[in-house]
Amino acid sequence: MGNRMIKSVLFDFDGTLVDSKKVFINVFNKLADKYKFDKLKWDDVEAIRKMPIIERAKKLNFPMHKLPLMANDFSRHFKQNMNQVLLVDGIRQLLSDLKKKGYMIAIISSNDEKNIRQFLQAHQINQIDEIMCSSLIFGKDKMIKKYLKSNRLSPNEVIYVGDEARDIVACRKSGIQVIWVEWGYDAKELIEKEKPDFMVEVPGDILRIV
Repeated sequence: MGNRMIKSVLFDFDGTLVDSKKVFINVFNKLADKYKFDKLKWDDVEAIRKMPIIERAKKLNFPMHKLPLMANDFSRHFKQNMNQVLLVDGIRQLLSDLKKKGYMIAIISSNDEKNIRQFLQAHQINQIDEIMCSSLIFGKDKMIKKYLKSNRLSPNEVIYVGDEARDIVACRKSGIQVIWVEWGYDAKELIEKEKPDFMVEVPGDILRIV
């Protein structure tokens, strides 16, 4: 890109900075009986990665309207399994390199802020300037706009790094560029339709783009 305008890099948490698939599936299955939806089998994960969120919800009989009700339960169980969440290879170096070059770094996530802070502390990651969370699955564009406003940044000064189709949609609504990472939750087949600005295979590629 060679764009010197970028001042801040926003990251999604789950699937982008960390691999939390195992924890997500365990927690999802733990709550399945209580909230009456189907459990997710490991064998189905690849197929599910290729589906939009609404289709996934249908396949698993997952009631999207119950998401706000589940948020606290989900967060509590997630916290209990934080030791199984893994930092993606190469992310530590990437965050360090971005910080050295003077970029502001923030996390915008639908996970719980306490969970994220606990993870960062446990892994001695101290390059993050700000963490913004919302339990709304489709509320990221509002958080991005809030971030732009509170930091007095224009959309062309910020770039977002995420792994899901909804991240790309949120960035389009906010007018910022987006880098999609292929090691996360959504499969490439699903993402290509959304046309992210950049697609990367390893964290090191992010630094080159920024």
